[in-house]
Amino acid sequence: MLTLTENATLVIKSITGVEGAPEGAGVRISQENPADPALAVTTTEAPRPGDQVVEEAGARVFLEQNAANALDDKILDAAVDDKGGVEFLLVPQPGAGHENGAAPTV
Repeated sequence: MLTLTENATLVIKSITGVEGAPEGAGVRISQENPADPALAVTTTEAPRPGDQVVEEAGARVFLEQNAANALDDKILDAAVDDKGGVEFLLVPQPGAGHENGAAPTV
């Protein structure tokens, strides 16, 4: 199952905990085509039917089924650049057995 770094947890809580956001809001990651590695990240009020929910220290991530399969052995990290933009990074979990060490950006 996807795990979150402390940075990812903090960033997700900061973007979903804005004033007026509903309780339980989160970030949703989806992948329209399992053959295409592109992932979409959006904020949303609640998971959709069939979404896998990952919750860590109050941060909620909703994974659409294709994305859940693709990210099952990954760690989600996040950073905020000097302009306030958020960048999510995926890295393999230790022992996940990936040959290539590339860390795709979401």
